[in-house]
Parts: sequence; structure tokens; C-alpha cells
Amino acid sequence: MTVQVTDIPLALYIHFPWCVRKCPYCDFNSHESGDSQERGAGGALSDDLQQAYVRCLNQDLQAELETVRNRSISSIFLGGGTPSLFNPKHLKALLGRISDNVDLSDDIEITMETNPGTAEYWQFEDYRDAGINRLSLGAQSFNADSLNQLGRIHAPEHIVLAVNKARAGGFENINLDLMYGLPSQDMDAALADIRAAVSLEPTHLSWYQLTIEPNTYFYRHPPVQPSDDMLADISDEGIKLLAAEGYARYEVSAYSRQRVCRHNVNYWQFGDYLGIGAGAHGNVSMYEAIIRRWKTRLPKDYIAHYHEASGQLPAGFRQAQIPNSELPLEFLMNALRLTDGFDLALFNARTGLSAEVLAPFLEQGKARGLLKVERNTIRPTARGMLFLDELLALV
Repeated sequence: MTVQVTDIPLALYIHFPWCVRKCPYCDFNSHESGDSQERGAGGALSDDLQQAYVRCLNQDLQAELETVRNRSISSIFLGGGTPSLFNPKHLKALLGRISDNVDLSDDIEITMETNPGTAEYWQFEDYRDAGINRLSLGAQSFNADSLNQLGRIHAPEHIVLAVNKARAGGFENINLDLMYGLPSQDMDAALADIRAAVSLEPTHLSWYQLTIEPNTYFYRHPPVQPSDDMLADISDEGIKLLAAEGYARYEVSAYSRQRVCRHNVNYWQFGDYLGIGAGAHGNVSMYEAIIRRWKTRLPKDYIAHYHEASGQLPAGFRQAQIPNSELPLEFLMNALRLTDGFDLALFNARTGLSAEVLAPFLEQGKARGLLKVERNTIRPTARGMLFLDELLALV
């Protein structure tokens, strides 16, 4: 395989692993900031911890940049955890250091995830001044009982307050995360959440089903969720409602008003991305191979490794080549989430493999009514979008 690396978009993901409280459904690498040494005034993380972590992120980035010199970054995503637990001055310093060390595209998208329950810690205009130009607010629901069952620390009115404060602070591009399939939720409640969300006129909505993941509280103590038939009905009616409100579905769980999330589209099109921070993953093309990298998960271990590294690759840094035999599935797991699918030329450009290796998969997918093949464009059918796991099992 050979890929033209300079033609592949490059993104940067920065992980912030702390939350005020761990949600019972969350299987992400997030940790409660419960240690008294981690807590500062008002519940935010201590300034010493924030500074130490940002120093480690800078070291982490320097190690990553050795493999991507002369390439520009098209998007940055600050995820978590809750990045908004960090003071804007530290994020401004971090983003400034990044721009000093790597070219950023002129129209770069810089997203920060935030929790409506932490919106009172800082002023949104300070985050905007730091260079962040897109916000993703973890609303999840506008129903107080549902928020309580989900372990969220905010109330419905905090979502409205956060959106208003964000707009007043200069943010025009705002995403709301919203869930359905919540404990004891019925059709009316699910659609009421959508109506409440669209009434705030965000540019983007992520609307996805609550799933019970291993290693979570909900996995050990499963809540009573709607039946499969009810979930299917909620999905159908929710998609119709979002379309009627002007939100176009472009990915399994993503809906936009002309402003897609460019960072996530890069993932789904199997672009390259660097990952820095505790537990962060990256995916980088190296002409003859695609390398996956990942960092140690626990924040204390991550900080200790990077303090001891003295500019060298730390003990918590791991990498491995993705075998060519696994590349078709890796590509399809992402690209088939897009409603428009992908062009076969993109498969070749991203993996370096001939499109001929997909021939058996395409034939089986078409025969089962899960794939639509039009010339060189491959896209999932409506049934294929609904049963992606069944479709991917054919690879």
C-alpha cells in the first residue's frame, strides 16, 4: 500500500479527562475531580493541576509533530471529560503554543465540549478570545427527571442559560448533544426534547440513542429502557421532526443546518488525526503504513510519564501499525456512518488499497438490501443505516 500523505486532512484531538461527576452511562476516559488537591475555588480544577496538565500536553504535541512536519491542521477538538473545567487563560496558552509549532488552516474549526452545569465557572467570551470558535454542549435532555436519572449536574434551564451566554460571548456555531431511549421515556417525551433543542436554534444537533456500555454503572445496574419497537418508532419520528425543522441528517447521529462538524467528518472519511492527552488516540498515515497511537489513560500516570520524559517519548506512549488486512473494516466502520457514503476513490486514497478488495462485501451488501452502489459511490440504504453492525459483519 502507498498513500499520498500530504493530500490527507490532519486534525488534532485534545483530551481533558476530568469531570465534576462521572455519568452512569459514560464509558469514556473521564475521572471525577474529587481529590481535594485537584479542586480549586467553586469546584473547578486547581490552577496547579491545570498548568501541569497543559505542560504535558505541550510535550505530548512535540512528540507527535515529529511525524507530521510540513502538514497543516484543519480542525482541533477539545473533548473530555469536561474541558470547560479549565481556565480559558490556560487553553489560550495551549492553543497559542500549538499555532507557534504547526500550521493551522485559515478557516480552522476549533471545538470545545462543555457541560451546561459548569457554564458558570468562566465567561464564554474568554473562551472565544482563546481561539475556540465552536461549542458542543452536553444537553442530553430537557426533562428534569431524565437528567437526574442520567446523573447530569445541570437542570433544563441551565441549557438555555448556557446557549444564551455562549451567543452573548460571540459563539455562532453551537452543537447540542441530545439522547433518546432514556429510562421510562415515551414518544412524547423524546419529541419534546427535540422541540426544546431546536427552539434554541443551534447550528448542529447530535441526536443519539442511549446505549448500555460495559464498565459503566448502567451496565451493572441496567435501567428500564423503551422497547425495541418504541426505539425504532422514536427514531423514525425524530428524524422526520428534525428534517421538518431544517436539520439535515448527514451521519447516523448528526444533523446540521449547513454547518457540519468538520472535525468529525474527517474521522468518518478516515482522515488523519493526532491525539494528545491522557488516554487519547491518534491515526497517522506514513506513506507505506497507517500508524495508530495511544497514551496512558490515568491522568496521574500521564502527568508523571511526561514529567519524567524530558523531551523523549514517555513510558505511556504506545503505537502500532494497522495491518493491511484490517484496513477495509477500519475504513468502512467510519465511512458507512455517512448518509452520502463514500466514493471508491476515497477508499484507495485513504488506505492505499485497491477498491477491488471490497468487491465481495459490496455484492453481499447489495444482495441483502443494506448497500446502494451507484457507479463509484457506495452508500448505506435506510435499512443499512439502521443495521450497520449487520452490514459491517459482511466485511
